[in-house]
Amino acid sequence: MTADFHGLLSTLKAHEVAFVVIGGAALVLHGSARSTQDLDICYDRERSNLLRLAEAIAPLRPRLRDAPVELPFRLDEAALRSGLNFKLTTDLGDLDLLGEVAGIGGYSVLHATATVLPLYGVTVEVMDLDSLERAKAAAGRLKDVLDIAEIRLLRARQPN
Repeated sequence: MTADFHGLLSTLKAHEVAFVVIGGAALVLHGSARSTQDLDICYDRERSNLLRLAEAIAPLRPRLRDAPVELPFRLDEAALRSGLNFKLTTDLGDLDLLGEVAGIGGYSVLHATATVLPLYGVTVEVMDLDSLERAKAAAGRLKDVLDIAEIRLLRARQPN
């Protein structure tokens, strides 16, 4: 299911969730022609933010993506605290929540270097190109290797 980026981001911002847009959506925001079907974010794991995140997402009926439908799941502060990364399907589309990004670390590291950009009418923090390249290198999948080449082209086109 293609994510409703505006709906998801507006919901997170309305609940004052601290997060950084990462992955394919971040790459698109930096000018990539790549398309993405889901929204990936790295979220702050402080307890107050976990509460806001759970409150924001609960009405969207989150379900674990690729898990059996009959598997009971409730996304609340306790689940977020106990887990780290969640691949969810919601009423607004697929949303991946990452507590840490391979090759980078957690929210505080990403927040410190994030670029602030408008996305679908909402101003959000977006993973910078250098962090994107490190994360893609750490992931090491074929699509990530291809993304690294594009990241380098995007960086070369940036004004100095």
